[in-house]
Amino acid sequence: MTIAAILQRKGNDVVQVQPTDSVLSAVRLLADQRIGCVPVVADGRVVGIFSERDLVYRVAQDGPSALDHSVGEVMTAPAITIDEQTSVMQGLSLMTKRRIRHLPVVVDGALAGMISIGDLVKFRIDSIESEAAAMRDYIQTA
Repeated sequence: MTIAAILQRKGNDVVQVQPTDSVLSAVRLLADQRIGCVPVVADGRVVGIFSERDLVYRVAQDGPSALDHSVGEVMTAPAITIDEQTSVMQGLSLMTKRRIRHLPVVVDGALAGMISIGDLVKFRIDSIESEAAAMRDYIQTA
């Protein structure tokens, strides 16, 4: 199964910020939306990711003045992205290897969605449970 199947269920709406936005406004957005990261988009292209981790590193370095920086100064760039044809297992493997929890989905250079490790794990569990149910049904009718 591919990422496209997850996006069909989840949808393509993605909260995002621009590199010129302030870190404070991005942090407020994360808190309001109860999310851990947002893609940073400029001219329709994903140029980075701003996450809680980026904030923590910058606060450790600069203290409270970290909130006065622009997102572009603090974000992780370039963003690691996937496309709709990436398999669920490839996405899980990439997240595990890179120690990340979110991946922007990019199609033809444009942001098409956002996938979390939770989305991928839930999809795998649902698939395994469906396969197990089908196997039980097969055994009972045999």
